[in-house]
Amino acid sequence: MSDPFIPLSQETIHNRLFEFEADFSGDLRCLPMAVRRKLDLAGVKLKLVHWHGLSARERQSLLQCKDDVQSLKEMGDWLLRRSLNLPEGPAKALEPARSCAWQQTGTLPVEVALSCAQLGLLIEPQRWAYLDELQRFALIKLSHPGHEHRNLARALGEFGLLGGSSTKGAGESQLS
Repeated sequence: MSDPFIPLSQETIHNRLFEFEADFSGDLRCLPMAVRRKLDLAGVKLKLVHWHGLSARERQSLLQCKDDVQSLKEMGDWLLRRSLNLPEGPAKALEPARSCAWQQTGTLPVEVALSCAQLGLLIEPQRWAYLDELQRFALIKLSHPGHEHRNLARALGEFGLLGGSSTKGAGESQLS
């Protein structure tokens, strides 16, 4: 595993699968974070039911798709056309993600800090800047309000962020 505090090249994140996704990444039955990020960047809302309507080869192609501007445009256009034939109806076109919290390195987003606090964990805010864009994207998605945060602690551990203090009491277990 690479050192989580050495930012990876943006070129290497387009098709990365995280260890916390291992339960479902082998057969791509759920949308991997790498694909979800590309969908946001391309401005396409693809539901899980749409994802299941795609062939295994199509899902793998979406994972392997590059994340440069032209590739994202082509991917988005293809998905919107392809989803027209799905029984669940077409995917939705959205505004492409621009200046989202996961695209910013300067400040630890409040929703991530609050979700971590609910788990009794504390992230040092300066560590946010050391994460690559896909790691920040994953933490934001895993921190959404109402989300059960099942994989949040696993992701934090995988990204090397559990070494700091915990808000748990002295008698409770800590994940560090």
